Amino acid sequence: MKDEQAPDGKVEVERRGHVAIVTLCRPEKRNALSEALWKGLATAAQQLAQTPVRAVVVTGEGDAFCAGMDLNPANPQMSGLAEAAQTHDQAPMRALLAALRPSIDAFVGMPVPVIAAVNGLAYGGGAELAVRCDLRVMDPEAKLCFSEVRLGLMPDMGGCWALTRLVGPAVATDLICTARKVSGKEAAELGVVNRVSAPGKALEEAIELAEQIAVNGPRATRASVAVIRRCPELEEAQGLALERDYAVELMASGECIHGIAALMSRGEPTFPDPEG
Repeated sequence: MKDEQAPDGKVEVERRGHVAIVTLCRPEKRNALSEALWKGLATAAQQLAQTPVRAVVVTGEGDAFCAGMDLNPANPQMSGLAEAAQTHDQAPMRALLAALRPSIDAFVGMPVPVIAAVNGLAYGGGAELAVRCDLRVMDPEAKLCFSEVRLGLMPDMGGCWALTRLVGPAVATDLICTARKVSGKEAAELGVVNRVSAPGKALEEAIELAEQIAVNGPRATRASVAVIRRCPELEEAQGLALERDYAVELMASGECIHGIAALMSRGEPTFPDPEG
C-alpha cells in the first residue's frame, strides 16, 4: 500500500510478510521533513494498526535517512516563524509542534518494535526520529548529527529525552551541544545505534533484524516492548509490578501453548496473529 503522491514528498508503506517497511520519499531534499512526510508517518501508523504487522522498519529513499525539518522559507510550515522569532512570539512555534509532535509520537509509539534503518545522513529531526525508534541499524558511511544548536535551535521532536535515555546525560550533552557528526562506528561505540551494517546494507540488515523479531510470539513481543518503553520512567517496584501484570496477561492469552508445544516436539513454533 502506498500513500498518494504529494508535492512535498510522500511516505510509502510496503509489507513483506509480518514486517512493514516505511520509506520517507523526498530524495531531492534528502527526505527533509515536510508536512506531507510527518503526516504520512501518522497515516502509516494508522494503516498498520489495521494489519497483523509484527515489526516496522523506517528508512529514507536514496542516499539519506532524513535531513531533519525543511527550514526553507518557502515551506508553508515555516512561514511566519522568522517574524515570530524577531517579535518573541511563541504562538507559531507552539502551533507547529502541536501539529508535528503527535504524528511522530504516533509512529514511534506503535505497539511493535520500530527499527530505524539509517542508510545515510540523519541530521536534526532525522537524528531525533532515529533515536526515538526502538532499534537502529546504521550504515558505516552514514552520519548522524543533532545539528539544531548550530542554527540557534534545539531538538524539539523528543530528541533530548530519547538520546539521554539511550546514552545518559553526558554523552547526550556532548552530541547535542557540539552538533558534531558521528559515524556509524562511533554511534555504535556510544550506544546510540544497535548495529552497524555492511556498506550499503542498512535497510537489508534492518529487515533481517525485523524478521528475527517477527517469528516470535507477537503478543509476547508487544508486551515486552510495552514494558521496556515504560521502565525508564518507573521506580523499581513499579517496573517489576508492570512486568508481572503483563506477564500474567500474556500467559493467560494462550500464546505460550504454541511455543511450548514446539519446544517439546523439537520443532519451530508458528504463532497465530492476535485477534482484533
